Amino acid sequence: MFEWWWAYLALGAFVGFFAGLLGIGGGAAMVPVLAFVYAAKGFDPSQVVHLALGTSMATILFTSVSSVRAHQSHGAVDWTIVKRMAPGIIIGTFGGALLASVLDVRLLTVVFTLLIYYISAQMFLGKKPQSGAAPLSTTGLNVSSAIIGVISSLTATGGAALVVAYLVKRGIVIHRAIGSAAAIGWPLAAAGTAGFLVTGSGQTGLPQYSLGFIYLPALAGIVVASMTLAPLGARLAHRTPGALLKKIFAAVLFTLATKMLISFF
Repeated sequence: MFEWWWAYLALGAFVGFFAGLLGIGGGAAMVPVLAFVYAAKGFDPSQVVHLALGTSMATILFTSVSSVRAHQSHGAVDWTIVKRMAPGIIIGTFGGALLASVLDVRLLTVVFTLLIYYISAQMFLGKKPQSGAAPLSTTGLNVSSAIIGVISSLTATGGAALVVAYLVKRGIVIHRAIGSAAAIGWPLAAAGTAGFLVTGSGQTGLPQYSLGFIYLPALAGIVVASMTLAPLGARLAHRTPGALLKKIFAAVLFTLATKMLISFF
């Protein structure tokens, strides 16, 4: 149970810092590492990925709270945007789960990756949104958040990175976009966690100390470290010039999208 505690703490520290710095949940980084650890521990190979995904999603419930509190202290969370995007995120996440069995996830991953490459290039090159762009409408937010939820569910990634990219594209200041995305990550994680709890219930062969597809020892170690480091990342974000923060975020987006593409092929 405790022989891999150091790996859980190290992973939590990494995820927590970048969750605070960039508003991302860290699922793309956690899943492959946890899958490796679970395989090394001798867990059922058919359940390793499900356990990694479920545990990763559950950690975001805690990481996002710590990150949001830190960003809120700087006034960087737009709660109006959060409230308007949350319903679409939840509906999209559940809808993506229903579509997963009928859509070609590899094709979707390629399209998603190309989209991220385009957004990353624009942000890295410092291309600003066109002046006079239409303000954020309720319909636009609902549709966009639902699409983000669907993509997040089908590609097993958190949606915060897409939320940041979308809000920046719509003219929201990068620091405010990151803080708002951290808050939006909570309902997305809640919907995903509920799904893994339900689908994992009654499964045979799960390791001891599991709750559905959530492995509690890993969850505890990651949460302790991530909630400690998230405020540090958030403080650094608000001391970093917006232009530099955009470049850092673009580089992380590009790396995560490439990694996801490779993992599917």
